[in-house]
Amino acid sequence: MSSNPRAVAVAACAPSSSGSSSPAFLTPPSPSDDGELLRSLHRLARDLSVVETPAPFMRAALASISRRSKLLAVAFDDLLMCAAAGDLPRSASLCLREVLLVLQRFRAVVADCSARSRMRLLLQSDEMEEELRELHHDLATMLDLLPVVELGLADDVLDVLALASRQCRRISPVPEAEQALKASVLSLIHEIEREIVPERERLENILEEVGINDPVTCSDEIEILEREIGDRASEKWTSSMIALVGLLRYAKCVLFSATLRPADSNSKANGEVEGGEPPAPPSDFRCPISLDLMRDPVVVASGQTYDRESIDRWFSSGKSTCPKTGQVLANLELVPNKALKNLICKWCRENGVAMEACAASKSEQAQAMAANKAAIEAARMTASFLVKKLSVSSSPDAANRVVHEIRLLSKSGSENRAFVGEAGAVPLLVPMLYSEDAGLQLNAVTALLNLSILETNKKRIMHADGFVEAIAHIMSSGATWRAKENAATAVLSLASVHSYRRRLGRNQSVVEKLVHLVRTGPTSTKKDALAALLALASERENVSKLVDAGVAEVTLSAISKEETAAAVLAALAKRGGAEAIVNIDGAVARLVAEMRRGTDWARENATAALVLLCRRLGAPAVAQVMAVPGVEWAIWDLMGTGTDRARRKAASLGRICRRWAAASAADGERGAGCPVDSVVPPAMMAS
Repeated sequence: MSSNPRAVAVAACAPSSSGSSSPAFLTPPSPSDDGELLRSLHRLARDLSVVETPAPFMRAALASISRRSKLLAVAFDDLLMCAAAGDLPRSASLCLREVLLVLQRFRAVVADCSARSRMRLLLQSDEMEEELRELHHDLATMLDLLPVVELGLADDVLDVLALASRQCRRISPVPEAEQALKASVLSLIHEIEREIVPERERLENILEEVGINDPVTCSDEIEILEREIGDRASEKWTSSMIALVGLLRYAKCVLFSATLRPADSNSKANGEVEGGEPPAPPSDFRCPISLDLMRDPVVVASGQTYDRESIDRWFSSGKSTCPKTGQVLANLELVPNKALKNLICKWCRENGVAMEACAASKSEQAQAMAANKAAIEAARMTASFLVKKLSVSSSPDAANRVVHEIRLLSKSGSENRAFVGEAGAVPLLVPMLYSEDAGLQLNAVTALLNLSILETNKKRIMHADGFVEAIAHIMSSGATWRAKENAATAVLSLASVHSYRRRLGRNQSVVEKLVHLVRTGPTSTKKDALAALLALASERENVSKLVDAGVAEVTLSAISKEETAAAVLAALAKRGGAEAIVNIDGAVARLVAEMRRGTDWARENATAALVLLCRRLGAPAVAQVMAVPGVEWAIWDLMGTGTDRARRKAASLGRICRRWAAASAADGERGAGCPVDSVVPPAMMAS
């Protein structure tokens, strides 16, 4: 279709000199017959006549669309009766098809307005008004060119069409109130940049005019704005949108008393079912490699979708095939699957499951926040306000609302975590780990976990009175599995510092509670508890306490289900726990089984553990390895198909086995009664 609607209409209405039908390019895609065309026009006009206003400041603009659509609906109703008596004149049919296209563009604009955040809609109000003016002009042109005489319409219908055309041409400028509101919002941003705290009443009035007047609409607005920033929806206004996210977080706390949504305060809505796991994601949302919920789904050349982290690790191991189909890939490019990611995000929101953005996306947003003066100052004001409010909270319910906001604020951005920590939140949060209120307890431990990501906050947390005992209490007696899981993850985060890793590992209660979580917890809790034990096992001084607490036994029991288990056993074997592992009945056989059938990471760690056992304990351990049926073929297979590290470890294990077999042969022993060449494959003997 031509970009000039008047030219198209004139060409369409002009008779063909040859008598043949008009060229195909003059006829836009449309319903196949005149009756269907008029029914489509009538439905569309009727729908546009009752459009809902997405924001108060857009009321005038959308009301004009509604009024003109009502007039058109009346005219199209009369035209339907005309069409029932016979086909429309061709020139009229072509003009009406152009009208249909203009109305469809109106509908698209209305839908776009409804999908945008209110703040972005306000910032882009000039562009939106200009687009609507162009559409009204196009519609007026089409109505003026409509051959009403050929249609034989009644006088009152002609008057309706003429009125609609005049109204379309009489477009008012952008209302002064709308321009003033936009200026007020931008003024607020500039004031915050100068560290001026907004007046409560003024802030409330501005948000009321924007259409944000309760905690739910405020939370929704923040969520949509953040998504638009991540999608780079408006490069021109990105800086202002980032600042507005900070301003709205501050407003949510100050104006709406940090009120929780029902889903935030309801443990079941958050997927918290005591004694069970959070809701399992649909199979389509799981990565075929890790079987975990995909956080950043990407499509490979075969058309299959995987989580970015898992497929990156697959490619890094030297493979160039599709893990699911085995197809050799034409290239290793990864294309983001945005549609699936949106569905996963929606499912996570509805089920209270944490959905972290991919590392690249989080990094970009964090950098943008760090460079935005207004966003930084708004976050500082919010943190200060929340901590002061928490210090005077008189009930668990009031405290829970505030702690929930602290949890959200500290979820992203090192500046946010620093502001919350500097404001003194940690000493106030620690006692709440003992709260009998399940929601408050969960929010408190999660807030501390979020804060612990920042190095300076690690010191604040570990030096807070009673923190270590409180975190052990959560892992033992937490009200929900989510709280216990987040407590284990907090231990993992804090254990990244050498001195804190030693302190946590020396605490018998912390170690015992982690072991208990691995033994009794649901899958996600086991995973986090094992990760924490792996961090503690990287310190030699901790290994004896870990062994005494039964870490080797409980880790072996989880080895076929959790890939981290093999890594824990390798860490124990490396730092003094080899004998404890070998003394467990069936330990070596389980490690060999994991070397055969585990994930890539599990296979390489199981092999590393076997190598360490053989080196630390010598012939007795090697004899146990060689006694496992098929071990030699497992080693040979791993040398050909494993990751680089797995291949190196498998080669080392193969050499150890060959030497043991050779020594046994020299002493007249045949390794459990078998000749040497039946224990070690010829290819291994030759290598």
